Amino acid sequence: MHIALLTYGSRGDVQPFVALALGLQKAGHAVRLAAPARFAGLAALHAVPFAPLAGEPAEISRRLNDAGGNSLRMVGAMQEYIFAIAPEVVRQIKAAVQDADLVAHSFLFTTGGHAFARELGLPDVSVQTFPIFAPTRAFPAVAFPNVPPGALSWLTHWLATQIFWHGGNLGYYRLRKKAPDDFPKQVFWPFTPTEDRPLTPLLLAVSQAVLPRPDDWSSPSIRIPGYFFLDTPDYRPAPELADFLSAGEAPVCVSFGSMVNRRAELIGRAVLESLAATGQRGVILTGWDGWRPAHSPEDVLYLEAAPHGWLFPRCRVIVHHGGGGTTAAGLRAGVPNVVVPFAADQPFWGKRVAALGAGPEPIPVRRLDANRLTAALRRALDDAPMRQAAAEIGLRIRREDGVGNAVRLIEAHAEEFHRIK
Repeated sequence: MHIALLTYGSRGDVQPFVALALGLQKAGHAVRLAAPARFAGLAALHAVPFAPLAGEPAEISRRLNDAGGNSLRMVGAMQEYIFAIAPEVVRQIKAAVQDADLVAHSFLFTTGGHAFARELGLPDVSVQTFPIFAPTRAFPAVAFPNVPPGALSWLTHWLATQIFWHGGNLGYYRLRKKAPDDFPKQVFWPFTPTEDRPLTPLLLAVSQAVLPRPDDWSSPSIRIPGYFFLDTPDYRPAPELADFLSAGEAPVCVSFGSMVNRRAELIGRAVLESLAATGQRGVILTGWDGWRPAHSPEDVLYLEAAPHGWLFPRCRVIVHHGGGGTTAAGLRAGVPNVVVPFAADQPFWGKRVAALGAGPEPIPVRRLDANRLTAALRRALDDAPMRQAAAEIGLRIRREDGVGNAVRLIEAHAEEFHRIK
């Protein structure tokens, strides 16, 4: 098969699709990954055919962070920017799927990817890196992390789906009037049964060690294959990183990834004070924000980036923003995670880490200061049951084959689709 993979967002949204692309190629399929243009280098590094998409995901990150934890503000901030770039992105997506035999799409392309697949008579698969579009009483929707389990939790999933569906439709009909030949003629909800095609599978790229399948997910179309890890077995660290790691005890790693925040300097100084207060060496991955002091302490190393799968297991504690991909890598490392959520699904994952006993309660970035972070670090360093729980979860995750499971599910769906059609 030739499979078109459609995703948009930060590295945490793109990297799992690169991993899936490699798994599909290994199974003998041809792929094309459509993602923001800034990730062309990542795709080229792994020899994944790439179709660049317009727009700058760092701008989405900035807007989400400015919205804080307000769900309605987050939706509005995303829609404003996404609708501005949508016409060009839609044209690029339309071109990317023309010669495909199957379309796999992520969150922002849930209805658009399905609509193009439907117009072309192709099977499609929804791949999500967080639980969405599958109501349950077991836990709330990621946009409502503080709602307790139960009927109200189920309602948050319903509400999140309604906001996504109706908000997206408003933009679709408005934009389609301006470019009717570029946009799909009609949009459909992928997870509603129809007589003319099988239900679109919903693959949640999450480990069941972290998010066990709820009892009320009765539909066989909802599957949890496991995390999609992009490993780099041939990675050789830069001399400065190798030398730093070998010069002393395992450090604390701090990574806020693709987050862009106006308080970057205050956050950075709080991190340095906490490392000093706990007597820990630190590796700080600066990511997109890029702040670092004019003079770095000798026991702190600043890097723009390093493969999480390689670096995290060599650290004592991971401090991060709680993005889905970083949480996956942090838990797989088998060490405690201190989560400082900024926005989007990050508060949900922060609470999940704490519920698993693999880290302390999350510290929302707006409340982050040296005292709170120091207390969390001390607990992560000294709490033996927490360190044991993190080690056990890491072992379970390392035994899974999320990409391999997903490839088999995609192949099975394609066979079923053509059998029914």
